[in-house]
Amino acid sequence: MTKDGTKQDDLASNVRLKRAYELPEKQDGARILVDRLWPRGVSKAEAKLDEWFKDIAPSAGLRTWFGHDPRRWDEFRRRYRAELARHPGTLNDLRRRAREGPITLVYSARDEAHNDAVVLRNVVLGRSNPAKENSSER
Repeated sequence: MTKDGTKQDDLASNVRLKRAYELPEKQDGARILVDRLWPRGVSKAEAKLDEWFKDIAPSAGLRTWFGHDPRRWDEFRRRYRAELARHPGTLNDLRRRAREGPITLVYSARDEAHNDAVVLRNVVLGRSNPAKENSSER
């Protein structure tokens, strides 16, 4: 249970991940782009986004350093979690939205297992052990 009485499983099923290149679906709920850069080759009409939270995306320096290199994944997660800790209001907003219904964190990375949305989802869900972060829980 979360602090407000929401079951953790219900909350987890309400926070979804989806690549920006996948077709939007009704069950996506609120679609929120969580990358700092707009997805290449995707129009605003195609993306059908409700919001763009670029302020909680990894910093340009962290994104460049990571370069989607899976060997840097553990350190990327640690550094990105530290950056996210500076945005409690936005994180609380995402949690509130997830308690109210489904939200989909939209990202553009090709690697579905090693990207910022995976980390962000687990932070939103209050999962404190980054070793358990796994994109298979989409």
